[in-house]
Amino acid sequence: MRELRIIVATADAERLRGALVLASAQAALGGRASIFLQVDGVGLLRPAFEAPRDAAHAAAGLPTLGQLIAEAVSLGVSLLACQSGMALHGISADDLPDSIAVSGPIAFLQETGEEARLLFA
Repeated sequence: MRELRIIVATADAERLRGALVLASAQAALGGRASIFLQVDGVGLLRPAFEAPRDAAHAAAGLPTLGQLIAEAVSLGVSLLACQSGMALHGISADDLPDSIAVSGPIAFLQETGEEARLLFA
């Protein structure tokens, strides 16, 4: 199965939610998946992991953003925070859980094989 690599570059929690669902499905099927949060997307990684529509999702019986992040990590999805985005949002590596790695666009692309599916959410 080809690896799935997703870039989330906006502060739109619904885009991150979609990326988490796709990456988790990939991992559940036995494939590798990574999500690279770049620039404003990094702001969604503040430790509370709350999103504006969490209550609506919970009321519909769907997981919150925090629950989706925990599920993705438990399935082996790699979550990567862009160093530039962290600086922009005043987030340090110490602010992030151990399950989220710090990276940059060059490293992310270097680790992306030619056969990988690369999506921009």
